[in-house]
Amino acid sequence: MSPAVLSIQNLSVSVSAAREYTTVVDQVSFDLKAGEVLALVGESGCGKTKTAEAILGLVPQTVFQVRADSINLADADLTGLTEAGMRKVRGREISMVFQEPMTALDPVFTAGSQLSAIFRRHRRQTKTEARRSAHAMLQRVDFADAERIMQMYPHQLSGGMRQRVMIAMAMACRPRVLIADEPTSALDVTTQAQVLSQLTRLGSESGTSILLITHDLGVVAQYCDRAMVMLRGKIVEEAGVEALFAGPKHPYTQSLLAAVPGMGA
Repeated sequence: MSPAVLSIQNLSVSVSAAREYTTVVDQVSFDLKAGEVLALVGESGCGKTKTAEAILGLVPQTVFQVRADSINLADADLTGLTEAGMRKVRGREISMVFQEPMTALDPVFTAGSQLSAIFRRHRRQTKTEARRSAHAMLQRVDFADAERIMQMYPHQLSGGMRQRVMIAMAMACRPRVLIADEPTSALDVTTQAQVLSQLTRLGSESGTSILLITHDLGVVAQYCDRAMVMLRGKIVEEAGVEALFAGPKHPYTQSLLAAVPGMGA
């Protein structure tokens, strides 16, 4: 059995409303094994994104309250890190591809400058070295015209191109863990397949474990090794993908699978 590269124990997130806290992520625990693609599945609003943001320390403490027994990334417990400590970890040891690439990319900087900044910050490369590394990384996500893409601003790129730039940024430092939050929800079907193929290929080449957040069971079946099903902030079922599709045990999982239209529907 592969060791766990990311281990979460009893993670909870609550939001403040009318002087009371409402739990949106409830005692979530799971292990992400080395080299695997693990899906977190559930309907919109069930707590998937907040789980990812809490792991990365991106939940605003002014509104939300985060509690966890431990969030272990390899041998380090992220719950004990300050914000300065988390900044050293994010992008280097654990990265995230966000759902909407247009808002995730800075509109006033070119794709090349934003990608180069990753190498300068985490790899301490010179400006020339970082630009060379950024160019090579864009080629790895199948940009044949990488030099032109380096000089373009986010608004000049299509949705699929922006998401490929985001993948290049997330994978630049070959992180141990990549969290992909519905990375293809805003893309057409053909582009979705291209982006997911690139994402999983790069993960495999770099030895990066992937937590893939999605509501698309077709994506789970094609790209994931295991899946967790979330309902109202709780993990209600966890199984290998083949076992989950062949014999779902929880009624909610059964309902999700029953809602997928067949070829003759």
